[in-house]
Amino acid sequence: MRHETINNGEKKRVFGFALCSLLFTLCVPVDSQQPKKIARIGYLSDSAPARETARSEAMGLALRELGYIEGNNIVTEYRYAAGKVDRAPELASELVRLKVDIILIAGGPTQSRAAKNATTTIPIVMMGDGADPVETGLVESLARPGGNVTGITLLNRELGGKRLELLKEAVPKLARVAVLHDPANPYNKRELKEVLPVAARSLGLTIQPWQIQDANALEKELAAMGKQRPDGIYSTSSRQMIAIERRIAEFALKSSLPSVYAWREAVEAGGLMYYGADRADSYRRVAYYVDKILKGTKPADLPVEQPKKFEFIINLKAAKQIGLTIPPNVLARADKVIR
Repeated sequence: MRHETINNGEKKRVFGFALCSLLFTLCVPVDSQQPKKIARIGYLSDSAPARETARSEAMGLALRELGYIEGNNIVTEYRYAAGKVDRAPELASELVRLKVDIILIAGGPTQSRAAKNATTTIPIVMMGDGADPVETGLVESLARPGGNVTGITLLNRELGGKRLELLKEAVPKLARVAVLHDPANPYNKRELKEVLPVAARSLGLTIQPWQIQDANALEKELAAMGKQRPDGIYSTSSRQMIAIERRIAEFALKSSLPSVYAWREAVEAGGLMYYGADRADSYRRVAYYVDKILKGTKPADLPVEQPKKFEFIINLKAAKQIGLTIPPNVLARADKVIR
């Protein structure tokens, strides 16, 4: 029998080759050995794509900062109700069938309720709405949501008193304010009955409620409201009111009436003043919830957050057009001035 011997040099070469092979195996990226996990996000909006740009872009940028890149490790499924409330259940069910990891609600309690009815297991994150999620039954409490719903609430209608106060400061002679509202919206009703009267009494203002029932006959309704001779306009926030915000702002300019809004886009469309949550900041905060949930935190353990930043916007172009001089102390408090 023939015996072969391996000298020390050959032993070293064999051992070196084996070690290199082992190290090469260990250094192969995990991604090449198993498919990368791509999170699927459902985005349920009560609006149309054009109106969602600012909200979705702010959130997308914040997600990128946390390492989530669209098409790489995250994919978003968008569904838009385009103002058709009855489509919410259908669109929510569609996202559930797609087995998304999270459903983001870019809209009001109707969309949140539809999503909650469609699933008790998929986490639902509110992107910011004026309705109180406790009052609407979406969560047990802000600190302890208790179910599969959490996120941001703007508590928009609770800010009504502050808006009246700012309007009064901007127009010291203000006495009668026409409050435009959607009679079909329960949260408009609450604002009108519980929030605004308290503030109006303390400011010495008279509230003149005015229902906007038919957007197609808006000009006639506004003309009828104008016969009450209000000194200013307060426009509430609802899907219908937002849809006609530009026309309301145009009427206010034409009638030389100072106006305050619960939606900043109305001021950008020609309205006089906006006060409310810094929505861009809130939208960015949504990325925090997405990140936490994708890393394993349960929605029930993530408290619902209220706005941390607010913004006051004044449209000086509109003020000039209606012949109003904004007092310097009010102007100095504005976060943004449109000139």
